[in-house]
Amino acid sequence: MSAIVIVGAGPAGIRAAQTLVAHGLRPCLLDEAARGGGQIYRRQPENFRRSPVTLYGFEARKAVAVHQTLDRLREQLDYRPDTLVWNAEDGALDTLQQGRAGRLAYARVIVATGATDRVLPVPGWTLPGVYSLGAAQIALKYQGCAIGQRVVFAGSGPLLYLVAYQYAKAGAKVVAVLDSAPFSAQCRALPGLLKQPLTLAKGLYYRSWLMAHGIPVHQDAHLQQIDGEQRVQSLCWRQGTSLHALDCDALALAHGLRSETQLADLLGCHFSWNPLNRAWLPDRDTAGRSSVAGVYLAGDGAGIMGADAAEMAGERAALALLEDLGRAVDPQRTAFLEARLQRIDTFRQGLEQAFPFPERWAPDAPDTLMLCRCEEVSVGEVRAVVREGHWEINRVKAHCRVGMGRCQGRICGAAAAEIIASESGLGLDGIGRLRAQAPIKPLPFGVEVAP
Repeated sequence: MSAIVIVGAGPAGIRAAQTLVAHGLRPCLLDEAARGGGQIYRRQPENFRRSPVTLYGFEARKAVAVHQTLDRLREQLDYRPDTLVWNAEDGALDTLQQGRAGRLAYARVIVATGATDRVLPVPGWTLPGVYSLGAAQIALKYQGCAIGQRVVFAGSGPLLYLVAYQYAKAGAKVVAVLDSAPFSAQCRALPGLLKQPLTLAKGLYYRSWLMAHGIPVHQDAHLQQIDGEQRVQSLCWRQGTSLHALDCDALALAHGLRSETQLADLLGCHFSWNPLNRAWLPDRDTAGRSSVAGVYLAGDGAGIMGADAAEMAGERAALALLEDLGRAVDPQRTAFLEARLQRIDTFRQGLEQAFPFPERWAPDAPDTLMLCRCEEVSVGEVRAVVREGHWEINRVKAHCRVGMGRCQGRICGAAAAEIIASESGLGLDGIGRLRAQAPIKPLPFGVEVAP
């Protein structure tokens, strides 16, 4: 029997499930994590006893509300944690749950797959002790540990300051925050950021708190080199024409977030170039309907807008699904959700202006830099393929295997696109889109096939 399926139990997926249950349906909620909440509201293991305020700070009330909503709904859902959706075809999702492979037929599906860090490699980034910002946050929230004793946070975006603040509040030694965005860009972005004054105030508080507690925050600071023998020992960064060095034993880095769009791709959704997100994103209308009938998109997996927007988009997508089933929904509620999402989108434009992409990264990346660590493909090898006349990203992949490894381009794909565009002289929207292939994420050997 085909089911109504929600993929992802973050803010978007949980609110979608709540909305469907409220209208008398029993959806199937699949989540890769052991406990729902998503990345931003990642829940600690059941035997951990840290307070929500300690874990989530200003977002504690929202995190608890999301967690309690899922707890209340569990008996009204077909809830399947620890379940990876790794493929979609023929009206069914291929899953892996606790080592057992399965297949779940769906009638309609809401894709709420969230986002991951956008990583721009630098020399030395494969050393032990280098983490993405999201991975550093997981270590702190879910494992109750820091990634090192002297940690540097580098890159750009709101998450940079949030995670640095969370580490410092937890008692970790934060050596410095290196923000590649110039302070002038953040000043110019203020009109757009004022669309969400409370969110802006929280971001200013994180930065001010760090500085008040003696943690250096450097603007227009670009990571140049990570050094060490067995693991990270120091790093070099540039500000203008000046080079600086820092001793540290761990580094967390990312330049914003990128949407997890692979499942939407395998479901056959049409994609369009989105310059704000600097990415190809699946098309959706204001209600969350994709280009494929019965497939709905919500949350950061369809475009980076943050946790508050994800909750609203999850509810709106569920209401769209109900409308398509012929169920009556409140038109005032749908109009309210769409208006709020539009307002947050304006704020997001301000954020992108405040934390601009480092345009010089690709031209300045050395040929020897390891770009795809799965297949050990260097920047120079990618450039050589482009100089041979291959500029479409999937052709480049076929010639040098960039993005063909275990991560299927989830880590290196965005960076590879930047190198190809820079070397070819084409815009990012002119080199094509890296096509998703199953498995979306690595599968272990010896998987047991469910009967």
